[in-house]
Amino acid sequence: MAEILLAVERLKKFFTAKRGFPNPETVTVRALDEISFMVKRGEAFGLVGESGCGKSTAGRSILRLVEPDSGRVTYAGEDILAADAARMRVLRQKMQIVFQDPYASLNPRRMIGKALAEPMLVHGLGTPTEIEERVEALLAEVGLPPDSRWRFPHEFSGGQRQRIGIARALTVGPELVVADEPVSALDVSIQSQILLLLRGLQDKHGLSFIFISHDLGVVRWFCQSIAVMYLGRIVEIGPIPGIFDEPLHPYTQMLRRSSPVPDPEIRIEPARFGGEVPSAVNPPAGCHFHTRCPHATDICRQIYPAWREVAPGRGVACHLHGS
Repeated sequence: MAEILLAVERLKKFFTAKRGFPNPETVTVRALDEISFMVKRGEAFGLVGESGCGKSTAGRSILRLVEPDSGRVTYAGEDILAADAARMRVLRQKMQIVFQDPYASLNPRRMIGKALAEPMLVHGLGTPTEIEERVEALLAEVGLPPDSRWRFPHEFSGGQRQRIGIARALTVGPELVVADEPVSALDVSIQSQILLLLRGLQDKHGLSFIFISHDLGVVRWFCQSIAVMYLGRIVEIGPIPGIFDEPLHPYTQMLRRSSPVPDPEIRIEPARFGGEVPSAVNPPAGCHFHTRCPHATDICRQIYPAWREVAPGRGVACHLHGS
């Protein structure tokens, strides 16, 4: 059995915000409501769901770019949330992130070579000469010419900038990479190039991924396991074949039927689930999905379903699959 590299247990993050005019009130946004999952060493684990479900907050909270309110995150058996600043700096060499917007994540006033060298300088990873050689090697590894180091971010296309973001994540030799919608802002043809690059890097370096996306087709190709999120909670977890061939939660079924299949011989009737995504400020009582679910009953409207493991590595939170 593969080693568990990362374990997330009951991770919770609420935000406060002002709403209303002219007399605004303070409201609580339930971004993450006690989510739990595990990532195996060398595995690509997908987090999927509609916009606003908490996927990106989950990735940033795991890395402590956003401090979670409660829960437990263990990396190789070590509690990340209990680490002090000095220890967290060491752990960040093992955990990196690739951001969704490849332009906003780069300093427009800094040449690419300087941007790639900075993490290695901060962590003391080599002499200046060794760092320069490492920068050249990284640029070649992600498919960029050597003279890229002397250019600025605005001189590159979106796909090239994302390659730079990937190279920057690799500078300190991580074991786990959080890829936050890494291809959603790119053209389809460029998406395939970036995905092939990430797959090659995974095989070459033995990387583990938390791959955040709303595109089920991309997740199905790249990941081995998947967690489906809805309004800050995980509603289903399982291996890719099971989730796509036999989705258990009605929300997962809706996502599956809403995803186009690039095969003219396959006809999938689009899902016809009514309603809009409820607000994370005031989620519905009971199962949060009951306002859109065609199978909702009275118990769905009153009690949030308990988590049930239906098979090894396969779980769901739905009254339809209660004991």
